[in-house]
Amino acid sequence: MDLTRSPLALPFPDMPAIGGVTLRIARAHYKNWDRADLTYIELAPGTCVAGVFTRSACPSTEVEMGREQVKAGRARALVVNAGNANAFTGYRGREAVEQIMAQVADHLGCNAQEVFVSSTGVIGVPLPKDKAKAGITAVLDCAPCSWEDAATTIATTDTFAKGATASAVVGGKRVEISAIVKGSGMIAPDMATMLGYIFTDAAITPEFLQSLLAASNAQTFSCITVDSDTSTSDTVLAFATGTAGNAPLANVDDPGADAFAAALHDVCRQLAHLVVRDGEGAQKFIEIRVTGASSDESAHRIGLSIANSPLVKTAVAGEDANWGRVVMAVGKAGEPADRDRLSIGFGGTWAARDGQPLADYDEAPVAAHLKGQEITIEVDIGLGQGRATVWTCDLTHGYIDINADYRS
Repeated sequence: MDLTRSPLALPFPDMPAIGGVTLRIARAHYKNWDRADLTYIELAPGTCVAGVFTRSACPSTEVEMGREQVKAGRARALVVNAGNANAFTGYRGREAVEQIMAQVADHLGCNAQEVFVSSTGVIGVPLPKDKAKAGITAVLDCAPCSWEDAATTIATTDTFAKGATASAVVGGKRVEISAIVKGSGMIAPDMATMLGYIFTDAAITPEFLQSLLAASNAQTFSCITVDSDTSTSDTVLAFATGTAGNAPLANVDDPGADAFAAALHDVCRQLAHLVVRDGEGAQKFIEIRVTGASSDESAHRIGLSIANSPLVKTAVAGEDANWGRVVMAVGKAGEPADRDRLSIGFGGTWAARDGQPLADYDEAPVAAHLKGQEITIEVDIGLGQGRATVWTCDLTHGYIDINADYRS
């Protein structure tokens, strides 16, 4: 499949190494392609882990096992397979994951439950155990690689590698966060999204890391959508090696906890935006700001209703200021709304106020705004103080081309 680099792509950032984290990649040949498709990340003893996972009722074995593994709060390694989601594969899928975990655990001399596995790609095809075993054997002998190499290797239909970084001062110590993510289709998060991996050298308890990750996820990953489809494999994991030497963070009152939380949130937001920027066939990045809703939760659901509307997304793709489609999407959201209080704007120009078009509405600045790559849609429900921001992309024929031919 020939994928053209997204016009919304951003350069891969200069990301610092994280103490206690070693990255390697290898070819397991899960698909008929000549590229690395197995990522192995070794973590220092004592590394803490937190995670959020898809709420799909048909998750992959990796998600089911990861949900249980993360409760123990410890990790020694991460393996990511690209090209095969290993979802809807029954006992054969589970056997493949258990084999990978046992093989890595034997190499590291750790508990198999400390080895996390993710897989991404085609659903319904068991992960080949022979290829997985050979891939792990090969990767353990490979030289360490860069963040960009690892980000490229975990990808499937992504058109560019995605990474993010931030830092914070915690108890007088500088701590670093480096993260990678993959995803461009089957994106409509429900608790987590895509495959995202966050690494920090901060010392932090697994319980506090879990609470911070869950909070950031709710305002970043769970606020994006490409196509309204929630993956069977959505996973975001955060690993903390503790090598920075700071006093371990355990609650919000600890010195530097607020700075670390802000840095983690910033990384999650960056990653979430990168996924939207690589939405399959995307030509425009869309930010939807909803205010005046009956609650923040209601605003969030209204925002996603707009973001998931094929009619809204195709109007943006066609650079058509058809605000009536936004009205439709608000009305179908199932949330409190009053037609006569509703206001809608594009790029800072209001097209309609209090349920009717403005008498002096000039479409020229809106048309100019829609010709750009960064689009903003504003919606004021006019009922309360609830607000939310969600992000999506336009819907073009490129999305159809990619997904009509996905398995080949």
